[in-house]
Amino acid sequence: MGIALASLGERESGTACWEQAVAAHRAALQEYTRDRVPLDWAQTQNNLGNALSSLGERESGTARLEQARRHIEDVWHVYKDAGMDQYDEDFRRRLAAIDRLIAERR
Repeated sequence: MGIALASLGERESGTACWEQAVAAHRAALQEYTRDRVPLDWAQTQNNLGNALSSLGERESGTARLEQARRHIEDVWHVYKDAGMDQYDEDFRRRLAAIDRLIAERR
């Protein structure tokens, strides 16, 4: 549901679909716990981080961007622990882009 709402959010200028996507991903995390299914949890956290980042790009503050950064960084740690180092550069690039946006707004 969250992915579908995010796809709709990409087509709209507002934030309603992004807000709903964030809520859907948070609801999914009630089922996908880090202890029980760490990679499913990480993918859902990643989707949540992406939705928060997109929402944060449409807002003037930094709160959503900071939340997105935390979620994406958590995912990166799980991927590292699973030996999935091939994603390191992607995570570095994504976090750097969020950091730039945060710095521009401060």
